[in-house]
Amino acid sequence: MEKRSDRAIVIWLITGAFLVASMVVIGGITRLTQSGLSMVEWKLIMGAVPPTTEQAWQATFEKYKQFPEYQKLNIHYTLSDFKSIFWWEYIHRLLGRVIGIVFIVPFFYFLLRKKLSKALVGKLLFILALGAFQGFLGWFMVKSGLVNNPHVSHYRLAAHLITAFLLFTLIVNLAMKIGWPVTNKLHAAYYRPLLRTLLGLIFLQILFGAFVAGLKAGLFYPTFPTMNGEWLPKVIHESVSEIGWLSWIDTVAGVQFIHRWLGITVWSSALMMGIVYYPSLPDRQRIGFGLLFGMITVQALLGIFTLLYSVPIVLAVLHQLGALLTLLAWVYAMHTTRLASSHS
Repeated sequence: MEKRSDRAIVIWLITGAFLVASMVVIGGITRLTQSGLSMVEWKLIMGAVPPTTEQAWQATFEKYKQFPEYQKLNIHYTLSDFKSIFWWEYIHRLLGRVIGIVFIVPFFYFLLRKKLSKALVGKLLFILALGAFQGFLGWFMVKSGLVNNPHVSHYRLAAHLITAFLLFTLIVNLAMKIGWPVTNKLHAAYYRPLLRTLLGLIFLQILFGAFVAGLKAGLFYPTFPTMNGEWLPKVIHESVSEIGWLSWIDTVAGVQFIHRWLGITVWSSALMMGIVYYPSLPDRQRIGFGLLFGMITVQALLGIFTLLYSVPIVLAVLHQLGALLTLLAWVYAMHTTRLASSHS
């Protein structure tokens, strides 16, 4: 491919990654403001147009009144209250539509202009399919909260969030490989598997972070490192005896316990990698690992302060953004280990 077309493809991918990151952040705000169930209909085309008249707003509000969130939690809401939660969910869904257009239209343009190799087409098709699946998971998640219990399933929330983070990581990784090809060979065979293992821990931590968010577990046990003075709360022992291993993924205390100790594990693992391998790394890899360890540290601190201050919106959103930046730092650190002949 020509350099100019490479540059255009990279700009396209970076734009897409930025929009996905924005989608994640706005999704977090939507959840934190309890706005996610305000749009009870899922219309791909007509849903892109918000109510424009007072009559249309009232009709939309009446539809919302038919569902459990209003009947059980927000029966005191006025039309003005409803509008305040509607707009966050509307922006979230509208951005999802924009992302679809931003990916699909340039993809067919580059494809028809023969600017894409067969290997690249395969990777882009996978990204497009994952993006479509992400949209489906959003609908699937919201649907779980439009029943008797006006709260979305934390399992579906986790699937929705993990897919978004995976999508962001794949897009950034592909953009970096195309836009900044490796020119010098770096011996890093021992280092790459360690980074992959660390990535697995990071994604596991994100998964339990989603469980914490879905169960609103961050509002409980606002102390660190103990949980209200207990290293392992007694309530966990009780729930394990009642429901078994499910207590670790289905209860407030269980998911928060694992999330906080996974965070410590991720940070400690990165620290040990730094102590053992940092002195022997080439300069570029030192920079990459330094950025990654720095972001993991910042992210851990954001998590602790979000917990201590009972999940204020600003800190919670920064914590979610920190996870994206941690993955971005991981992609760069991994990129510094690639051989000139490698496309992995």
